[in-house]
Amino acid sequence: MTSTPIERRSGIDRRLVLLLAVACGAAVANLYYAQPLLDVIARDLHVSAGAAGLLVTASQIGYAAGLLLLVPLGDLLDRRKLVARMLLVCAAGLALAAAAPSFAVLAVALVVVGVTSVVAQVLVPLAGTLAAEHERGRVVGSVMSGLLLGILLARTVSGLVAQVGGWRVVFVLGAVLMLVLAAVLARALPHVPRATDLSYRALLRSVGELVATEPVLRRRMAFGALGMASFSVLWTAIAFLLAGAPYHYSEATIGLFGLAGLVGAGAAQGAGRLADRGHAHAATGAFLVTILAAWALLALGRSSLAALIAGVVLLDLGIQGQHILNQSTIYGLRGDARSRVTTAYMTGNFLCGALGSAAASLAWAVGGWGAVSALGLGMAVVGLGVWAFQHAARRAPARATASSRS
Repeated sequence: MTSTPIERRSGIDRRLVLLLAVACGAAVANLYYAQPLLDVIARDLHVSAGAAGLLVTASQIGYAAGLLLLVPLGDLLDRRKLVARMLLVCAAGLALAAAAPSFAVLAVALVVVGVTSVVAQVLVPLAGTLAAEHERGRVVGSVMSGLLLGILLARTVSGLVAQVGGWRVVFVLGAVLMLVLAAVLARALPHVPRATDLSYRALLRSVGELVATEPVLRRRMAFGALGMASFSVLWTAIAFLLAGAPYHYSEATIGLFGLAGLVGAGAAQGAGRLADRGHAHAATGAFLVTILAAWALLALGRSSLAALIAGVVLLDLGIQGQHILNQSTIYGLRGDARSRVTTAYMTGNFLCGALGSAAASLAWAVGGWGAVSALGLGMAVVGLGVWAFQHAARRAPARATASSRS
């Protein structure tokens, strides 16, 4: 049996929106601390660059597992307790990563971190539930801005900290931050009645039923999955490009490239407002074209720093903008199942993100940056093709109506 969802008219307190944005950013940052450090980790633990790239895959596989198994619990359990417990386990995983004596132990620790960092995806639909109907896109955009800042700044902070204190200190600080957030959120989160009385088994089964019965969800899942794969291809391989000829950058400098993507976080606010105004479809097409243009520039980044930076800016702008549009759209589908809708959407994202990371490592080993760029371009073309097919399908009824009237 499903309880009636609560639609709030008064809206959500701005201070709580800010706290949720900070918490989401800090939680999801755990997945990206290792990316600018792959080269130094490979040297320290005596593994190849290709093997080190699999650390990103390990965390993303863990994240996908957490999305599938833990995020649906947001519709069933007390989210205050769920969030606090997940953050405590995440802190333990980060502490294990900091002390890891071998590559295998580090990989296992990052799987644990990935599983529990999905706390961010418990908090995002909670923000959508607490928001009033007229402000949902803006609130989700604001919270996602914090999440996106966490993704981008994680690389910069990680690189700078590792330059000063070594890569293990990065994970120590991450563990401390998770402990602080566990205490703060346990006190600050409001009580929200659970949205369903389903058993855990039925809850998981209902995720598949949502995918089967909601065509809008399926389309948005396709856009999100391709965007996340493209994102992972870039940020898995760029550390190898920047560490070698012609750049020869340190891990701190590599981490600074995350700042180039801050435009994407700004796009989150605008994308949310576009969704509130009913322009999600057209804006999605524009963001997908931006992703395609970004990969064309990134292909030139093998020898041109200006093209590389411009490509990073455009890629994050396109991917994060369409991601916000996706989430704003799917949260309007089922008010009683926002955590499960998130599970479906984000599980597809991170499974494809993990595949993108693995494919990027393979492409780098086989053909260097040229192969990586070709991979990214191919994904962008597929995404734009999906949108064009949908656009044609949307226009067909209108053309048929016009023909019948003429």
